[in-house]
Amino acid sequence: MHFSEYMNQWLYGESGYYAAYRPIGKKGDFYTAVSTSKFFGGTIAKHIIKRIDEGFLRSDSLICEIGAHHGYLLADIIEFIHTLRPQLLQTLRFGIVERFSTLQKHQRDYFDESFGNAVVLEHYSDLKEIESESAFFIANEIFDAFGCDLLYQGKIGRVEGDKVVFDLDSPEALEHARKYKKDRGEIAVGYESFAREMADSAKRFEFMSFDYGELEARSDFSIRVYQEHQVYPLFDEALKLSEAFGKSDITYDVNFSHVKDAFASEGVRCEAYATQLAALVNMGILDLLSMLKEKAPEAIYAQELEKVKILITPSLMGERFKMIRFVKG
Repeated sequence: MHFSEYMNQWLYGESGYYAAYRPIGKKGDFYTAVSTSKFFGGTIAKHIIKRIDEGFLRSDSLICEIGAHHGYLLADIIEFIHTLRPQLLQTLRFGIVERFSTLQKHQRDYFDESFGNAVVLEHYSDLKEIESESAFFIANEIFDAFGCDLLYQGKIGRVEGDKVVFDLDSPEALEHARKYKKDRGEIAVGYESFAREMADSAKRFEFMSFDYGELEARSDFSIRVYQEHQVYPLFDEALKLSEAFGKSDITYDVNFSHVKDAFASEGVRCEAYATQLAALVNMGILDLLSMLKEKAPEAIYAQELEKVKILITPSLMGERFKMIRFVKG
């Protein structure tokens, strides 16, 4: 089978990596911005309120996370909306797009524990189930989790045992490679259908996503496996695909030009593209820290400041991760 099909089974099959709840952070295979600091979600909440004040988003908009895992990010957003503009909790709707029923249960349990009856969580198994007048979509590290084809010397890869063999022809993949000036590397599969489904889901929306990658496609392989905070390139001789399959995360750097083109083909414009550092600072993460400093003990402030530094320091997450934001309407 094409590597893209193999990767989809690895991540989303019945025994796939994302089919079961897995911890993130020290006890998991990797860290994310969400697991690092609540102020990541808090900054997004501040931005949502700003977009409502500007009149772009309605006060009864659907705030929806895609690929929510445990639901921490959406919960952090709700917590900060309650702090910054509590009356919006009476009008906004909150939802998660999650295909796995087991993860939906974990998310419901977490929201019940966190908010009780104060927040009603809507679940969707697919974007196609959503019909909304006004929506804000948020995703963290989603585009690197789409299946991808692997290209090398004009051929597409397939898996044979523990090896990737490059002997398949694909005119579509070669056309993609010419468009983005690649002679080898990953070609994501599914961005176009994802953009189409989102474009159809709401009459007016904003979609914000954070991921690692670049605007220019890199002509090399970045695909790798994360296991207990160890990173193994896919072609590392020490890595046995059959042993890692479904048990470890597999990912690659995002070609954001491909993402932009997929949404542009659906008439959805890219409003902003920036480093995570620039995006979080522009949306007011330092303002939120200043508010905390005025109200919290010095020890609490110092602790949260150190966490935020991980998010925005260039040598850590600040430059490596990018934010891309799309607008329809």
